[in-house]
Amino acid sequence: MSSIKSDIEIARAAKMQPIKSVLAKLNVPDGPEAFKPIGRYIAKINLEYIHKLKEKNSNLILVTAITPTPAGEGKTTTSVGLSDGLNKIGKKSIVCLREPSLGPSFGMKGGAAGGGYAQVIPMEKINLHFTGDFHAITSAHNLLSALIDNHIYWGNKLNIDVRRIVWRRVVDLNDRALRSININLGGVANGFPREDGFDITVASEVMAIFCLSNNLKDLEEKIGNITIAYTRDRKPIYAKDLNAHGPMTVLLKDAIRPNVTQTLENNPAIIHGGPFANIAHGCNSIIATKTALKLSDYVVTEAGFGADLGAEKFLDIKCRKANIKPSCVVLVATIRALKMHGGIKKDDLKKENIEALKKGLPNLERHIQNIKKFGLEVTVAINHFITDTDKEVKVIEEHCAKLGVKANLCMHWAKGGEGAKDLANNVVELCKKAQKNNFKFLYSAETSLWKKIEAIAKEIYGASEVVADTKIRDQLKKMEENGFGKFPICIAKTQFSFSTDPSLKGAPSGHVLPIREVRLSSGAEFVVVICGSIMTMPGLPRVPAADSIKLNDKGKIEGLF
Repeated sequence: MSSIKSDIEIARAAKMQPIKSVLAKLNVPDGPEAFKPIGRYIAKINLEYIHKLKEKNSNLILVTAITPTPAGEGKTTTSVGLSDGLNKIGKKSIVCLREPSLGPSFGMKGGAAGGGYAQVIPMEKINLHFTGDFHAITSAHNLLSALIDNHIYWGNKLNIDVRRIVWRRVVDLNDRALRSININLGGVANGFPREDGFDITVASEVMAIFCLSNNLKDLEEKIGNITIAYTRDRKPIYAKDLNAHGPMTVLLKDAIRPNVTQTLENNPAIIHGGPFANIAHGCNSIIATKTALKLSDYVVTEAGFGADLGAEKFLDIKCRKANIKPSCVVLVATIRALKMHGGIKKDDLKKENIEALKKGLPNLERHIQNIKKFGLEVTVAINHFITDTDKEVKVIEEHCAKLGVKANLCMHWAKGGEGAKDLANNVVELCKKAQKNNFKFLYSAETSLWKKIEAIAKEIYGASEVVADTKIRDQLKKMEENGFGKFPICIAKTQFSFSTDPSLKGAPSGHVLPIREVRLSSGAEFVVVICGSIMTMPGLPRVPAADSIKLNDKGKIEGLF
């Protein structure tokens, strides 16, 4: 029996097409007016060309998942497989994904280019530096940091209270040692000493703005509205007060153009932007999604982590900002993960266990019910593993049928688009059935910030109440008084549970959502609500993925996944 090839081995064996040939499938002309090649297999589409494209009545399909576990779910793999499957049955489809962060790539999660025979390529470039977008975002963010300290050094005309600077620095790596630091040490020549800290780049407000901007002008305006600090009398100071929005936009002028690559089956993939799903909104850029909707008939996109985090933010934040509506939602589940939600340890997942699977089904059911609250059609994709048994598959299919939802057994990891044809056909039927005017947000813009938080906590997480001290409640009221009350809410909490306790699997109810901190993202135009012990700068695990990544004797990368 031949050994199973690794993702990187499969990706290397792929026969890539020149990017101009991939774009030709979308009727994109081969010329500098339409796109700029980045090497032979990657391109950036010009914003001017995108602007000239006509709007189409295309179908937007959101791929989300059950609550993540160490057993894996496979949203990106399913997104790629579904798009390949749609192309396989004769539909014009593009997959729209986020760019991977170096933090997870060298940390716990690994890369984010799909897996098996449902990948986007060139896998190594995508999972590492790619086109340099993240570096540009990091530089733009830290330019603002440098301008703040420079302004204070040269007299502080804006009267910034150095105790009330809310703009932290960023780096695209997991480094817990940088969470809280002292800067400007070493004497008068180096500035005024103060406390500071780093977040990971994908938690940056610049990243969030990058992905929520409709064009370059919108990007510059939103950057200018970033709140960087307050005066002693609590007056807010914005990036535009430092004239920072101009040079920051200059650093982002190339990055803002969407990146086009291909799947293993040479179908187009747009990969652009990558905010964290628990800290930021977890979706690729609006520009990328709208470009895909203009170029194809079916657009498959994903939202990070489980549906309680990524999907809710996609629907309540991204769709609201972009004025787009999904046609249907694909909810990814694995039998392995559901058995973990049923109380089984990772080492025992290969054994058939119907009882544990049934105990884990409430997690799947809660996510289905939540998606339906938005007025959307939903189908379940069972991401198949070789250890899954027919009996286990039947249990999920029958349970979903009782809920009025079809469960599709998907084998895209092993068979590519061919293994996702059933899911693709089901999605096409749901898109025909879908009434986009049935789509509704979980809350209205006019609802108070506190009520918005309560709506998410109770309706999506199953919480009984939200708790916060007086200081946080006063902060929310102050935000409303300052004109930010119509902003949507971005709740940052653990991805491993509906609650803030990562050990609570399944579908816990009646728990309490404790708010630790609230942050105003006045540029990105949402309010971040930090709950539990979630960190905006993750740490590395005991054995990080970096331990196995190296160059072999032939100069090729090994261990990247």
